[in-house]
Amino acid sequence: MYAIIADGGRQYKVEEGQELAVDFRDVPAGEKLNFDRVLAVSDGDGDFKLGAPTLAGASVEAEVLGPEKGEKLVVQKIRRRKNSRRKTGHRSIFTRVKIAKISG
Repeated sequence: MYAIIADGGRQYKVEEGQELAVDFRDVPAGEKLNFDRVLAVSDGDGDFKLGAPTLAGASVEAEVLGPEKGEKLVVQKIRRRKNSRRKTGHRSIFTRVKIAKISG
């Protein structure tokens, strides 16, 4: 069984037991998180439900595992012939969740 959910401007295909990194939420580890914007659900036996745009009554429940940092992104700005160089970095923070239950 899998579902397609929308969160933070992205779409994720999730299955029960899968771990997923979503945009940061200030939620402590061990708490439950509910995704209500479910776009599609399939039970794996050929039964496929597609929303227009979302499915009414469908939800995906996840358990928060905790925050984590993403990869470091290096940003370099170089202007030619001016001896001007800037190098900065950035690491986004994500929330790691484990999909517990798909209903709908």
